[in-house]
Amino acid sequence: MSQTVWIARHGNRLDFVNPEWFNTAKLPYDPPLSEDGVVQARELGQRLVGEGIMHIFASPFLRTVQTASLIADALDLPINLESGLSEWLNPEWMPATPETRTIEVLQQKFPRINSNYTSRVVAHYPETSEEVLKRTGETARRLTADFFEDILLVGHGASVVGTARALVDGEPEIKASLCCLVKLVRQEPVWVMKLNGDISHLSQTEEQIRFN
Repeated sequence: MSQTVWIARHGNRLDFVNPEWFNTAKLPYDPPLSEDGVVQARELGQRLVGEGIMHIFASPFLRTVQTASLIADALDLPINLESGLSEWLNPEWMPATPETRTIEVLQQKFPRINSNYTSRVVAHYPETSEEVLKRTGETARRLTADFFEDILLVGHGASVVGTARALVDGEPEIKASLCCLVKLVRQEPVWVMKLNGDISHLSQTEEQIRFN
């Protein structure tokens, strides 16, 4: 049986561009995409047109939902919100469980969200680096067991690394820059990595953004 899993990170986030945003935000740990992040997400969506993806799964954080929504528009697919793909709930980054928007609030702006989907794995605060890899790895294994078609996972840096490492042997170093793509193909009995952090579809990469 052949199956392709695409794994992507969200686009650039507003608090990376404007750090002052954090001090005035009602949900400071759930920033939206920046303007250039929106462009990155659109380019990512165009890159994936024609690749045969049948299901999109996204972390419930706003930046990943926005990224997934722009991809879903390009592919004409619904979005399944999967808690197992959430940001690393690192107590050094966040003093408590980060507050995010409810699915009802998100659906008002992103109608492609599938309200009938139930997360296979639930993220719990706080997490160590080992725990986030375990959580995201379990998510990848559950999703590939439950869905046999080609799928896309939209997450964060830690979830890109954790989901890819869970499927590919040898714990390879995974490149997880903004709006990158990892492509894994199931070739029984193993998964083969065809792309590792590909950013060739982007007009402006994470490195270029930082130096502009």
